[in-house]
Amino acid sequence: MALPALKPAQITKSASVHRNFREPRINLDGKTVMITGGTGSFGKQLTRTICDEFKPSKLIIFSRDELKQYEMAQNFNPAEHTFMRYFIGDVRDQSRLEQAMRGVDVVVHAAALKHVPIAEYNPFECIKTNVMGAENVVQAAIAAGVSKVCALSTDKAASPINLYGASKLASDKIFAAASAMGGNDGPVFSIVRYGNVVGSRGSVAPFFKKLVAEGAKELPITDPRMTRFWITLPQAVDFVLSSLAMARGGETFVPKIPSMSTVEMAISIAPGLPHRIIGIRPGEKLHETMVPLDDAHSTLELDDRFVILPSHNNSHRQSYLDANAKAVASDFSYVSDSNPEHLDARGLQSLLKETFTG
Repeated sequence: MALPALKPAQITKSASVHRNFREPRINLDGKTVMITGGTGSFGKQLTRTICDEFKPSKLIIFSRDELKQYEMAQNFNPAEHTFMRYFIGDVRDQSRLEQAMRGVDVVVHAAALKHVPIAEYNPFECIKTNVMGAENVVQAAIAAGVSKVCALSTDKAASPINLYGASKLASDKIFAAASAMGGNDGPVFSIVRYGNVVGSRGSVAPFFKKLVAEGAKELPITDPRMTRFWITLPQAVDFVLSSLAMARGGETFVPKIPSMSTVEMAISIAPGLPHRIIGIRPGEKLHETMVPLDDAHSTLELDDRFVILPSHNNSHRQSYLDANAKAVASDFSYVSDSNPEHLDARGLQSLLKETFTG
């Protein structure tokens, strides 16, 4: 099956904060879709997009928190969204996953323990959810005959220095190898790796805005040199839907998104407010990586993303090259402090306006 035609690869020097990740796009009309961790920030945005743009047969919200499911159901009118189902369950429980995945066509795996310091202090719980949970999702999807599975990753999974990142790297490896486990007729597994989400729970932008609203006299900065990749929730959702359409099995898709330092973000949100340096938290990096140098040999570049092919299976490389992808240089890496796309104050304000009012 040929890949859709794509534009030639290029990297721009100015930040494309509203880059369009909508093409190609998977069609979910008539499909049964399941979102693990569906009550989180990403899950709710994906649910809204599916409700607005598709007509699925069923949309299953799978999570372990009944209160969050109840609250989410208040925002999606059951009389209007008759296809929605809420399943209580934990990705640690494979039998419950297998029950939930019966008849499911597409799975988006967003469930994870994501808080870096909490993972450092609760390592066994992190491993049970992020690693064993990933294996359970894979086994359940194969058993249920799911068509496509996309697992959400994180920039912290590339060259990890904390347990959260290491657990997500292990998860990435599990999903990258899963297509081979399922055989020729099994699910197509893929991974999406992106950076910090503007406005998501725990993100620094709403934290700074909250402090300013409460009359803070200064903003806490971990390290003035720190940089991060930034993406909006709608962009993240569009990127996942696009990657689901493109996936052939085992790839890790990385969007081209802008970077910004935390100091620049603080200045943009609260100009003139002084900063207090509090030091890096346990497990934090100064800069984040999305494509490490060691993956350059298996990385291809498209117009709006990088594709890291699975190291054990290079069979899809030619199909991407035929679709205008190109190999990156042997010394290539994609790191937040050397990213050619820089998010300036105006771009950030645009993203914040879209996030908090849209």
